[in-house]
Amino acid sequence: MASARDIRRRIRGVRNMQQITKAMKMVAASKLRKAQEKVIAARPYARQLQEVLARLAQDQADVTHPLLMERPVQRVGYIIITSDRGLCGGYNTNLIRMTNSSIAEETHDVRLVAVGRKGRDFYRRGKIETIAEFVGLGDNPSYGQAKEIAQEVIGLYESGELDEVYLLYNEFVSAISQRPTRIKLLPIEKPKQVSNTEYIFEPSAEEILTTLLPKYVETQIFRTLLEGKASEMGAKMTAMGAATDNAKEAIERLTLQLNRARQAAITTEISEIVGGASALE
Repeated sequence: MASARDIRRRIRGVRNMQQITKAMKMVAASKLRKAQEKVIAARPYARQLQEVLARLAQDQADVTHPLLMERPVQRVGYIIITSDRGLCGGYNTNLIRMTNSSIAEETHDVRLVAVGRKGRDFYRRGKIETIAEFVGLGDNPSYGQAKEIAQEVIGLYESGELDEVYLLYNEFVSAISQRPTRIKLLPIEKPKQVSNTEYIFEPSAEEILTTLLPKYVETQIFRTLLEGKASEMGAKMTAMGAATDNAKEAIERLTLQLNRARQAAITTEISEIVGGASALE
C-alpha cells in the first residue's frame, strides 16, 4: 500500500487537474453559446441562398458556368474541417474515421484540403496528398477566411486539379451531439425541389447566377466552419465535464485509501506500544 504522503501528493495533483478541467469546461460553455448563436443565424441565409439559386437554375437551364459543369471524375477533393487543438473528446476522431471510410470506398484519386491542425497533422503522416491547408482560424471563423478557402478550392476545380469536391465536417446537433457529415460542394448540383415563389431579377438572371455561384460556395464553407466550431466547443465542454467528474471520483477513492493508510498506521503504532508494554511486564 502506498504511504499516506504519496496518497496526499496524488490527491493534490488530481485536485489541481480538476480545477483546470472545470475552468476549461466553463470557458467552452461560454464559447459554445456564442458559436451556437452564429450557427442558428447562418442556417436560414444559406437555405434561402440555395432556394434563390434553385430558382435561377430553373429559369436558366441552358446556362453554362465552370462551377456547374460536370466532367469525367479522375481526382476527388475532400475538404476536412477539424480543430486546431485537442481535448475535445471524439470530435476529431469521429470525423477522421468517417473520412477514412470515404477514402477507402473511393475509386478515384483523393486529395485533401485540410482545415485545422489536427486533420493536417494526421494526414501528413499518411499516403493521401494534401494540396492545401488552412490552420489557426481561431475560435471565431470569419467570412473572409471562408472566402479564402473557397477561392483556393474554386481555383483547383476550374484548373482541372479536382473534378469533384466534398465537404466533411461535424454538424452541430446539440451540446452533447455532433454528427459527422459529408456533402457535395462542386460541381454545384441544381436542386430538384424548387419553391413556387416568383422573383424579378435585375440585372438578368444569368448575370446574377454567375455572381451567386461563387457566393454559394463561400457561404457553404462559412456555414460548415461555424458548424464545426460549435461542435468543437460542445465536444470540449462535454469532455471537460466528464474529466472533472472523473477527477472527483478519483479524489474520493484516494481519500478512502488515505483513511485506510492512516488507520493502518495507527493500528501498527498501537500494536507496537502494546507489544512494548507487554515486554516490560
